[in-house]
Amino acid sequence: MVSAAAADPPEPAAAPLRWLVLALSAAAIFSSYYESDVIGAIADLLGRQRGFTQSQIGDLTAVISLPNILLALFDGLLIDRFGPARVTLWAAVIGFVGAVLTAIGTPYELMWSGRLIFGISEGAIFISLVAGLAQWFPRTGIALATALFLSLARVGSFALDRSPSWARGLYEGGWQPPLWLGAGITAVGLGAALALRWLDARAPGRRGAPRSPHFQWGALWGFDLSYWYILALHVLYAAVFFPFRQTFAIEYLQHVKGLTLQAAGAVNSGVFGAAVFATAFFGLLADRFGHRALMLTLGTLLLPTTFLVLSLTDLSPWVSTVLMGVSFSLVPAVIWPATTLIVEPRRLGTALGVIAMLQNLGLWASNRIAGTLADRAYAGPAHPEGYETMISYFTLLSLTALTAAVLLWRRETGPRGHGLEEARGTRHEAAELAA
Repeated sequence: MVSAAAADPPEPAAAPLRWLVLALSAAAIFSSYYESDVIGAIADLLGRQRGFTQSQIGDLTAVISLPNILLALFDGLLIDRFGPARVTLWAAVIGFVGAVLTAIGTPYELMWSGRLIFGISEGAIFISLVAGLAQWFPRTGIALATALFLSLARVGSFALDRSPSWARGLYEGGWQPPLWLGAGITAVGLGAALALRWLDARAPGRRGAPRSPHFQWGALWGFDLSYWYILALHVLYAAVFFPFRQTFAIEYLQHVKGLTLQAAGAVNSGVFGAAVFATAFFGLLADRFGHRALMLTLGTLLLPTTFLVLSLTDLSPWVSTVLMGVSFSLVPAVIWPATTLIVEPRRLGTALGVIAMLQNLGLWASNRIAGTLADRAYAGPAHPEGYETMISYFTLLSLTALTAAVLLWRRETGPRGHGLEEARGTRHEAAELAA
């Protein structure tokens, strides 16, 4: 027998302030994305001015994933217990502290500690904002809302990659001023989180999911098979895209393709610039026409294609930017709302926490592996051939991600009748019959 309390509550009416919530959520994640990527733009400066090795630079990005290997599931439980808005505010405060310590930056251990503290925030704030949007928007519009949220979030990464041009004076001042700029932007995100908490406290009626104070490990295995396929794709795709684009892409374009720092930043920013505009389009497409698993497969296929173009051809680096930009617009636009569609609202925080936990493990390991491979191959401006091993690693990992997408696609039987939504509908029917 399944009690009525165990079933999901009816979907509430669309909250009147949902678009304001979306704007504030975008501002909060903008600041997080900017600070998350901040090391990539100064990687060359850190190497020249402070003598950091490739492994040390890679570790400054890898370490932000380290705390979430342990804390992500706990973050999800906190969301289910206390609500997304409170967790967002807590995470924003922690993130600001981490950004300030990173900007102080001397000695290396302090900068590393700042990145570690920021990582506690970075893992929690994303899933809490996604869970919060699921409370404010109806299910029929969550894909578009999430896609718009991601589109605006990409502006943070785009702005960071373009910062060597629009904040050129700061970069000419050395490695530290760009980090203080990042800390200031993180403070703006903290203000947005405060506003979200204020709105949440004054609109409790729109909450659709009951609090879930207890957790049972056995309940994890109750998730549908499609959830585990989509979890694998979450982890593998992120382990390829973010370590390359956040940490190594700009210096790779400088040392292998012979671009200046400003030109390399502009090329890398094109990936995020495309996502600003195209993510919402793909989210709307998924809402209108379905075939989400097919869309994920096509988007993931572009990932290994990008690395093959970079390593095996003399085509303009902008070609790889276009390919990866389309991929990075399509996959997140579909994968995050699809995840919210297959998990009951009362367990959404836990489900997102499991994804974040394993995703951050993959990000930490992938950054460390890529940096170590580059060091062992003596990659650098004097030996650009050394980057080939790292690029081969990213290519193989992206092919593994493609395998997960294909397995998910095999469950798809039509635009609406496939594992991404049908499994959850089947569970609802079973619950109603049992009740």
